[in-house]
Amino acid sequence: MTPSSQTEAHADRSAETRTRILDAAIREFSENGLAGARTEQIAGAAGVNKALLYYYFESKEKLYAATLELVSARVRDRSMAMFLREASPGERLLRTALDHFDRILTQGEFQKLMQFEMMRLHKGESGELPILVKRVFGPLLAMFQSMLREGMASGELIETEWTQIVLAALGGNVLYFLGAPIWRLSLPFEPFSSEALRARRLALVEFLGKAIFQDRAHGAELAAKVLRDTPMPEITEFKRFEEKRT
Repeated sequence: MTPSSQTEAHADRSAETRTRILDAAIREFSENGLAGARTEQIAGAAGVNKALLYYYFESKEKLYAATLELVSARVRDRSMAMFLREASPGERLLRTALDHFDRILTQGEFQKLMQFEMMRLHKGESGELPILVKRVFGPLLAMFQSMLREGMASGELIETEWTQIVLAALGGNVLYFLGAPIWRLSLPFEPFSSEALRARRLALVEFLGKAIFQDRAHGAELAAKVLRDTPMPEITEFKRFEEKRT
């Protein structure tokens, strides 16, 4: 093996080790937050010793920051793909709302990490949320605003205050999942069964197709197209919940 190939092999192993640590950290921090997470647990799950964990990330706090940056970057990249898609603003809006719903279904760790960060901010701790807003969520919101204003200017979308459409497109998703205990006590069916989630997903896109488009027929056609193009993802987390109930 030549020196250059040895260097490349070492770099590959180093990147693989770092990835394993971050994957383990995502699981541990999302379940226990920064304060409750144990570096021993992260190191064990990653198959490394604690010394190697600190070699890569120096401290628990820096590992936590790297974890948040990684999961947030995934959200940013996924959302940007929706914003930059070759489609009308209305279609991109529908796809963004549906992708947001599907992301909550499939990326529970991100939701939990954000909840921990909001709790830290509420307690007066600086946390990582202001940095994430500046690097990730602020730019995404600016993209959202630009897309909606384009849609209103073209006459495709209704004229309204743009954040109202953001709240209509994303706010209902957040309320539905965060309000799980209330929904379970209030509704005569299990709101997180596969059937109920499929129906909620359908209702989200169909409602927006009727509510925010100047031409409702056009909105309904786009809603049907977006749903047809985007199969419902696997929802193993909720399937496990159903299995525990039976």
